[in-house]
Amino acid sequence: MGAEQPALRHGLVEDVQALVTGTLFVSLGIVMFGHIGLLTGGTAGVAFLLHYATGWNFGLVFFLINLPFYGLAWKRMGKPFTLKTFSAVGLMAVFSNLVPQLVHFGDLNPLFTAVLGGLLMGTGMLILFRHRSSLGGFNVLVLYLQERFGWRAGRIQMALDCAIVLGAFALTDWRHIALSVLGAVALNQTLATNHRAGRYIAM
Repeated sequence: MGAEQPALRHGLVEDVQALVTGTLFVSLGIVMFGHIGLLTGGTAGVAFLLHYATGWNFGLVFFLINLPFYGLAWKRMGKPFTLKTFSAVGLMAVFSNLVPQLVHFGDLNPLFTAVLGGLLMGTGMLILFRHRSSLGGFNVLVLYLQERFGWRAGRIQMALDCAIVLGAFALTDWRHIALSVLGAVALNQTLATNHRAGRYIAM
């Protein structure tokens, strides 16, 4: 079994494809949420709050918020994980500004958007996780906790995300909060169902 392990590892081309695909999925979900004023969790949620409150560029704020987490990633998760995470965060910052220029939405159903946007972001993050990468911030923390203690990344992320969304009552109304919580549940249930320790070998 040990001799087969290297062949199961992802190659450079596979990792690049995963980083681009995963961040594009998440970016599309982010743009959909932003179009109707919904929030998400994690550092993206914090960036959304600052964007809505100040008008600052979402991509730039998202990139800057993640800078302090690279130290934990380097120390606890290793150099390859940190470099791929830095690349993923950079791609997210770029795509979150590029996608709105390429895709234009008219009338989005809020309930459908909450679910589909959450599923897109969850699937994108799942792709990144399975290639030993993340979108920084809380992703780094929950992946470390899963690897160290076996706690489900999706469950921990869901609790953190819902806490951030609920903390946004000062900026939006209960309807947007409820839809944002639904989106966070869709996102993190995707992770909780599909990203479990021991179920996926390739890295």
